[in-house]
Amino acid sequence: MKLIVIPTYNECGNLAELLSLIYTEVEGIHVLIVDDNSPDGTGSLVKELMQYQYKERLFLIERSGKLGLGTAYITGFKWALAREYSHIFEMDADFSHNPKYLRSFIEASQSYDVVLGSRYIAGGGVTNWNLTRRIISRGGSLYSRFILGLPFRDLTGGYKCFRREVLEQIDLDDVKSNGYSFQIELTYRAFLKNFRIQEVPIVFEERAAGNSKMSRKIFMEAIWMVWKLRADKHRLQSTGFKTESSSGTSFVRP
Repeated sequence: MKLIVIPTYNECGNLAELLSLIYTEVEGIHVLIVDDNSPDGTGSLVKELMQYQYKERLFLIERSGKLGLGTAYITGFKWALAREYSHIFEMDADFSHNPKYLRSFIEASQSYDVVLGSRYIAGGGVTNWNLTRRIISRGGSLYSRFILGLPFRDLTGGYKCFRREVLEQIDLDDVKSNGYSFQIELTYRAFLKNFRIQEVPIVFEERAAGNSKMSRKIFMEAIWMVWKLRADKHRLQSTGFKTESSSGTSFVRP
């Protein structure tokens, strides 16, 4: 089974249409919404859709407040690993990640352990971004690639697919990032574990509704976090956590 984890905060205006597109694109896929107590009623909408439209395909975790992107994904990943999901996706709720790419992720995941949606390889791109935002985004990936020694062109994107074995070998409780550096950290940890990682092209579409979650605090976290990850390289290579996978394989922290 495959699961998409979608963190939300004030995404009530987007979710119904987004879910319709997802379920149309990939038959049988499940979606987990991790909502940070959105005041616009996002959680209530999800409950209604769960009851009347997407029974046994849509799930909801409600958190007490706005706790951050990284912790939302960690919560979703743990929920997925407690169940029999073979592939776990990250995806935004604001239409910046088009569901039409899900099939290419699934196809690539047959040969690779991590699939990254990339704006900066042939066939990828962005729409409706000003020059400043383009420079920040490309610069962030180049900065992270240089410091961490990674070969991937898009390290800050949040449209991804993990085979469950990858998340089983990462100590999720040890992940330090909570903003956009979370994306860099997860890819770096998977790379250090020698998992097979592939980029597939996507066109990132500027959000259709709502407000961007980017802030100065999130930006500064990303600047410093890559240096912390580099300093911690050898420990990250050796640590994991013990869990029983669907295949019966266990991974143990040394």
